[in-house]
Amino acid sequence: MVDKVLLRSKFRGTLLGSLIGDCCGAPFEGQLMDSGSKLVLKKNLDTLEGPFFKAPYKKFTDDTAMTRCVANTLLDPNGFSQKLLAKNFVKEYYKDPKRGYGAAVVDVFAKLRMSKLSDPLGPAQAQFGGTGSYGNGAAMRVAPMALFCVKHEKNQLVELVQQSSSVTHTHILGINGAILQALAIKQCLLLDPRENLNKKVFLSSLKKDIKELEQVNDPDLDDNCNAYEKQLNAIEQLLDGKIDPSDENVLNMLGHNVQALYSVPTAVFCFLKCTAETLEDTDQNSFRNTLEYAISLGGDTDTIASMACAISGAYFGSTVISENLIRHCEDSEGIIKLADQLLEL
Repeated sequence: MVDKVLLRSKFRGTLLGSLIGDCCGAPFEGQLMDSGSKLVLKKNLDTLEGPFFKAPYKKFTDDTAMTRCVANTLLDPNGFSQKLLAKNFVKEYYKDPKRGYGAAVVDVFAKLRMSKLSDPLGPAQAQFGGTGSYGNGAAMRVAPMALFCVKHEKNQLVELVQQSSSVTHTHILGINGAILQALAIKQCLLLDPRENLNKKVFLSSLKKDIKELEQVNDPDLDDNCNAYEKQLNAIEQLLDGKIDPSDENVLNMLGHNVQALYSVPTAVFCFLKCTAETLEDTDQNSFRNTLEYAISLGGDTDTIASMACAISGAYFGSTVISENLIRHCEDSEGIIKLADQLLEL
């Protein structure tokens, strides 16, 4: 276990990484990221990291809004419950609905509100003909769960993430994507960034955990059987050079859309690709490179960058993140406060 000073930095880095990826990725969502767009992105990030200038905040989206709800539910004096989480989601949405929420989750919130939360899981379970959503909405907000369970056993984290996910996402691929993201963050929280990162060991641990999970929960899904294990194998092939890690190959193999299966592994890959295995590169460059690369892939840029930077922030801690970049993101002070409160738990 890392010492508490470093752990505080890692808690802050996790939630700030999630916020920064969301805020910086949102303006590029859905764009075709050609060479011109990538140059605009680079200059944009250079400006935000440069001398501070007074300007409107980079606003966060539903990713951060729902992440804050998860954190506040965990911090509630009465403890976490699915009903309280559902209540917090509904209150947050109707207080500020223009945050880029998807139509499917808005439908869930409307039904929860209409029923006065009598069945916190019912609306999500009824979606898409009863199959539930396999989107990345549960994964994008899961970071506080990993922080809360940093000293807990793996099965406790898995169970808590399953409960949290099921309020909006009940498809096994949506839930397992959230679990994979939480496991990646937790593993990073327990690693010392002053030592070399062994990417093979990191991936091997994730593959072991996700294989166990898919064998238990996913025996009869045919085409989706071992879906995340296959994606992690693809990451390994891209990292070790067996397959050229060009943007085209990354997108064809890992994806960049709103499905958890085609975005959570992409976020894990972004972190691993941009983080040096030795200490030759600076930590700050690794975090910034993760942010820029995740957005440069296009597609669901805010969510993929948010997840990738949450993992990177959990590994390096907040000290590697540009202070000016942090100041340009909406509610960064509130996010830091939430991280500190979760640490004190």
